[in-house]
Amino acid sequence: MAAAGEGTQSSHGPRRDPPRRPPRDGYGVYVYPNSFFRYEGEWKGGKKHGHGKLLFKDGSYYEGAFVDGEITGEGRRHWAWSGDTFSGQFVLGEPQGRGVIEYKAGGCYEGEVSHGMREGLGFLVDRDGQVYQGSFHGNRRHGPGQMLFKNGDKYDGDWVRDQRQGHGVLRCADGSTYEGQWHSDVFSGLGSMAHCSGLTYSGLWINGHPVEQATKMVIMGPEVMEVAQGCPFSVHIQLLQDQGEIAQSESGRVLRISAAVRYVQLPAYSEVSFFQVDRDNQETLIQTPFGFECIPYPVSSSEAGVLGPRAARGGAEADVPLPGGDQELDSDALHGQEDTLGDQLGSSLFQ
Repeated sequence: MAAAGEGTQSSHGPRRDPPRRPPRDGYGVYVYPNSFFRYEGEWKGGKKHGHGKLLFKDGSYYEGAFVDGEITGEGRRHWAWSGDTFSGQFVLGEPQGRGVIEYKAGGCYEGEVSHGMREGLGFLVDRDGQVYQGSFHGNRRHGPGQMLFKNGDKYDGDWVRDQRQGHGVLRCADGSTYEGQWHSDVFSGLGSMAHCSGLTYSGLWINGHPVEQATKMVIMGPEVMEVAQGCPFSVHIQLLQDQGEIAQSESGRVLRISAAVRYVQLPAYSEVSFFQVDRDNQETLIQTPFGFECIPYPVSSSEAGVLGPRAARGGAEADVPLPGGDQELDSDALHGQEDTLGDQLGSSLFQ
């Protein structure tokens, strides 16, 4: 007796295995023996030709045009091991021509490719949202290009192997601008910096730092000047380097001048009152290099409204004699402050 079900067909119909040979023409499915490929699509003369989809065992795939058994034409390729996807032109199995690459880590590229790499002109958005538009070589930014950084800075100039090198212009988000030579992604060579503070430097740079940077500001002329309130006066200054040379490549520094009168502490029993400090607007005493402190404006008379020290002193002279010694008022003092160029530029310029 034959075993139950022997010689009978399944209720689902006969099983159809993929053919042992590739289809000759038309549409068909073929699994390549001893390999990880499965092709489903159009055939011509026993070769993949037309539109089809090629599946790999690891989950990668290609879907698009085939010519004489080769991946050639428009298509879409996904790599399972990286998660990246390319959509565009293929030649003999490789991305070649123009297309769009979508990266699993974030970002995308649209432009020219060669042998699967970015090559030629393209538009790149990285995973941080930074945008580059320009020339590529060997999958890197290389040649002229423009870059918009995530902090708002913009660079327009030359690139070498993903670094700013050659001539370029950097426009920072704070309004500062640098134009000149670059090397290894930093200012290097001849260049001009116009800082947002008003400071400018035009000269030689090495490794991102100005060579002829001023390190101190010197006031030329007498140590003490007699200045009348309301009258103009001039102050001559020089910017010097570490060794004392004049820093001729730099300009635009701001010298802040504070008007003040010498601070004198009167004895508690004294009845002399030249002026009194406006307590509502009192500022911190100014330290001077002359061994005494000064009271900054505003000041006011003990009887009248707001007056300058010259007017207050005149009123006192009309009523009482001037006390001698340290109680005599000194002339107005000058107070200068400065910052170094390196401090003002800040590290944001190198992104």
